[in-house]
Amino acid sequence: MKTIKYIKALIIIGFLGMVVNACKKVEPSTAIDDKTALSNADNIGIATTGNYAVLRNPSYVRSGHFLMEYPGDNIAQGQSSSDDLSRCYRYTHIPTGTHATNFWTQAYHLIAAANLIIAAIPDNGAEELQQLKGENLYLRAMAQFNLVRIFGRPYTQGNGSNPGVPILKENATDIRPARNTVKEVYDAVVVDLLKAADLMTEQKANPYASKEVAYALLSRVYLYMNDNTNAIKYADLVINSGRYSLLQGGDYKNYFSGVPENNKETIFCIKYTKTQDQGFSAIGSMYYSGQGPDGTSSLTTPGGQGNTGWGEIYASRTYVEDLDKYPDDLRHSFIAPFLDNGVLQYNKKLTPNTPMYYITKYSFQEGIVTLSSPVYLRLAEMYLNRAEANAKLGNTQKALDDVNIIRTRAGIPTLTLATAGDVLGAVLEERHLELAFEGQRAYDLFRNNLPMVRNYPGTHALNNTPSTNIMQTVLPTDARVVFFIPQTEIDNNPKLTQNP
Repeated sequence: MKTIKYIKALIIIGFLGMVVNACKKVEPSTAIDDKTALSNADNIGIATTGNYAVLRNPSYVRSGHFLMEYPGDNIAQGQSSSDDLSRCYRYTHIPTGTHATNFWTQAYHLIAAANLIIAAIPDNGAEELQQLKGENLYLRAMAQFNLVRIFGRPYTQGNGSNPGVPILKENATDIRPARNTVKEVYDAVVVDLLKAADLMTEQKANPYASKEVAYALLSRVYLYMNDNTNAIKYADLVINSGRYSLLQGGDYKNYFSGVPENNKETIFCIKYTKTQDQGFSAIGSMYYSGQGPDGTSSLTTPGGQGNTGWGEIYASRTYVEDLDKYPDDLRHSFIAPFLDNGVLQYNKKLTPNTPMYYITKYSFQEGIVTLSSPVYLRLAEMYLNRAEANAKLGNTQKALDDVNIIRTRAGIPTLTLATAGDVLGAVLEERHLELAFEGQRAYDLFRNNLPMVRNYPGTHALNNTPSTNIMQTVLPTDARVVFFIPQTEIDNNPKLTQNP
């Protein structure tokens, strides 16, 4: 029976992929085909599983990570690369950038596939079908939100009046839509998430959507919209649901190395199994390279580049210095200094040389060096969302209470109103430390009208004169804070306007 279902899944998933890919050959990525293989509940369930599988496609998860994390100040690129990821890091974007094109195409692939299922399920369908419709509404909302924050300016700039990305609904007929405003996209995301939360009644494991997953993303979306009351409301719903708990002590230090479903803090992740390890093509391969008894075992220790990964992207010197303010901070567990006989090694391909602190948040799942299931939403963020929103509403003690929950878990001293200084600044610094390498830092700065300041060694300084000048400052109003709309989409859709 399992074999039959598996074959059936391949047929359906392959069909949906073929539909979208056929469209992409001659049409923009927003093209829709109304043919479906969704004739019954079993097929819809299998196709929904296929949509989750789309998230694992490197064009979505890997390219998306480069686009969302590499523009931040948590990381330092230790050497130039011919891969387009260098442009993501250095803010030297081009309209033909590989990773922006990859992500745009794959995100709309996911949205189009989700739309087929959303359209196939009536609003008065059976409870099982309503759950599946809700899950696809969540997937559509998540993809749409990620698209608008990559290609559209922060909502807080112009209150969402800037160009966003095309909204693709299940009843759309225009395969060459114009760009909607940022506000219109955010509003559509909120509508989808609210409806998704109403429809989903099953408490599924964290690689799948459920009511609380929709609530968690709503909290983030509302925070980005500066709707602080609703950001708190939906963070509260997640925190008070009883489904999740902050990992403590050794469990926290090993947060990213266990089986995803067993992690009580993770709200939503993109699951990879042992057989799906991406090796040198994994996100973690850019962050870590080790050496050990066989070069691949869980006993691997930090080593030279090219052993178990490329090892070209490090924790930035300033991030390490911030962590080092408290030597007992458990978040040291997520970086691994490359030591040789106890001596920290430096990458000598840059001037000044770059200290090699590998990042391990995308390594060592189930003892495999390059295996990880990237975490998209987790409980710690909900406390920090609530803290930021309360700080902006003037509820400073409540904000510090949540910050202190995270600091206590990390094993560092708590803050008081007297010691915190600027409470909002304290919240953002805690977000910086806690959510590092998870694709949020650049957005946290730019949406709060703060500059990105990189005063540490890395390839971002290669064009500076003299070569010892390592500073790069990107203002929140700079054109570079968003990526170009892929040129292939502009060519195929004359209604699309390009970012300046």
